[in-house]
Amino acid sequence: MNIFEILIQIIIIFFLVGGLFFYAVGVIGLIRMPDVFTRMHATTKCDTMGAGMIFIALIIWQGMSFISLNILVILIFIWLTNPTAAHYIAKSAYYKLKMHLEEDQ
Repeated sequence: MNIFEILIQIIIIFFLVGGLFFYAVGVIGLIRMPDVFTRMHATTKCDTMGAGMIFIALIIWQGMSFISLNILVILIFIWLTNPTAAHYIAKSAYYKLKMHLEEDQ
């Protein structure tokens, strides 16, 4: 094993540990935050970053291959859909809260 392979392994471990850290922070945010908006903010930011770091580690581990291209396509899909879905869920929760407050008046 030469120094280049050891360096690649260290980078992979860094991205995996970083991704796991962001997932852990997202779970703690989901448990500890008081309402739907702060919970969603904590989980979507951390899930997007955590998935990105773990998938980048997998791409580095695989090297240049068709599998890496597939992982990259999945990563781009997650980066596009996760924030968009969170936005629409928050918008729906906001309108539900707004309607509930209007009924009380």
